[in-house]
Amino acid sequence: MTFTIPIDNGDALKNAETDSQRTLYPYVTGTSIVAIKYKDGVLMASDMGGSYGSTLRYKNIERVKAIGKHSLLGASGEISDFQEILRYLDELVLNDNMWDDGNSLGPKEVHNYLTRVMYNRRNKFNPLWNTLVLGGVKNGQSYLGMVSMIGVSFEDNHVATGFGNHLARPILRDEWHADLSFEDGVKLLEKCMRVLLYRDRSAINKLQIAKITEEGVTVSQPYSLKTFWEFQAFHNPTAGAQGSW
Repeated sequence: MTFTIPIDNGDALKNAETDSQRTLYPYVTGTSIVAIKYKDGVLMASDMGGSYGSTLRYKNIERVKAIGKHSLLGASGEISDFQEILRYLDELVLNDNMWDDGNSLGPKEVHNYLTRVMYNRRNKFNPLWNTLVLGGVKNGQSYLGMVSMIGVSFEDNHVATGFGNHLARPILRDEWHADLSFEDGVKLLEKCMRVLLYRDRSAINKLQIAKITEEGVTVSQPYSLKTFWEFQAFHNPTAGAQGSW
């Protein structure tokens, strides 16, 4: 009996060393974040759903987190990439605290840092698959900005990600004003989240609203909105659609 012994010339090892992994498609994702400035600071709303593909697999995912003393971060997109971003920010805040010089990172600095991180990963063709919303208050000044997964960033008085950018922003343009009270701001966010619940298949009726002021960050306990499903358009939503029965 003859045995053949394979000889490895090292090519397989070289290929393994040069191969790199990319986020080709997000697996577990969160949907819209909606945020506004109000007279005392910034309000931010998100639901707690996590979709595995098109399946609402997880229903207890917190997508709004406090960053340091002055900032609040919300994210839609890939949950594992969001966790990686939080790890980066924990290291950034820890390094800032180690200086112990009486200064601390403000929301503008954190926003600029996130813009650089997202753009850097985009240039490596290995993006972090998230759209981020960064709000905060420092020295009496409210700040609200957004960063896309390819590093495009801007500031505004109200921002929204995902479906919220299409469905919530028109509501915010009509009803937002700079002197919003906390109660009116929450009502405005709830109106936006209710519209998204009706129209976005990835949204669930379990949400959190966070606020940040000079005093710090407060994140609400999860709660549900009152809904009304008897609108005529809901009874036969495909009526008149091409190819419908």
